[in-house]
Amino acid sequence: MKKKSIFWAALIGTAVLTACGGKTPAAEGTKGTEAAAKESTAQAPAKTPEKGTKNLEPLKVGASPSPHAEILNAVKNALAERGYALQVVEYTDYVQPNLALDSGEIDANYYQHVPYLLNFCKERGTKLVSAGAIHYEPFAIYGGKSKDLGAVPDGAKIAVPNDVTNEARALLLLADQGLIKLKDNTDVNATKQDITENPKHLEIIEVEAAQIPRSLKDVDFGVVNGNFALSAGLQISDALALEKADSVAAKTYSNVIAVREGEEQSEKTKALMEVLTSDSVKELIEKKYKGSVLPSF
Repeated sequence: MKKKSIFWAALIGTAVLTACGGKTPAAEGTKGTEAAAKESTAQAPAKTPEKGTKNLEPLKVGASPSPHAEILNAVKNALAERGYALQVVEYTDYVQPNLALDSGEIDANYYQHVPYLLNFCKERGTKLVSAGAIHYEPFAIYGGKSKDLGAVPDGAKIAVPNDVTNEARALLLLADQGLIKLKDNTDVNATKQDITENPKHLEIIEVEAAQIPRSLKDVDFGVVNGNFALSAGLQISDALALEKADSVAAKTYSNVIAVREGEEQSEKTKALMEVLTSDSVKELIEKKYKGSVLPSF
């Protein structure tokens, strides 16, 4: 991922923030604001396990609030039946969950895709790996000052995430809509410099991914990550365009369970993956998120 010098200043000045820009991870998350984490106490309605939690082995998983923490909370009882007391720790950025995992503060995390994970490990020297994919969140274009992709005004302002991984996804989606052309329409590392044709003279504005929904009032269109669209209350039915199910992005950016290298097949990891890839979770994702989140299993 590429970053801008301004990002480095913000990062150093605020004591490490979010993730998935320049050459330091910071993507679909917050940049330039203090990371916040809180333990999630919400739990989906379910029959209380007979086994007391004091007899269960702790299993601590870091996650973004939506949909990751919501999905995790729905499997607490299923994990209890397997002997584990799930503790969900919510993070509002994309850097701290990986640092916490690397240091051993948590057992796993659930919020990122493999390209971001690989870049993070390369930049930070961490040894984290994917234990498997759980879901995919389609990127979508939402209207701001303008509402019609068929009548995009000349010089229209379009907000895209300011980290390389997600900026590339946004540019690929804009290219799919015929608004721009890229050197390579399969390049998951594309940046604005890779735009070869821009007939509408679009102004591509790089914005912290989490802030794009709030920025819609100031731009013509915004390309929004699925999780931030959910958190902002944006409805997938209101999207002007979505990543296609057979797109490069759909095949690349499934969100995974990350663990420390060597723990992919630990009993804890296997139990976590079993419940998260169950038929009940697949049904939950399909019914609850109505296309904003899609199962990857």
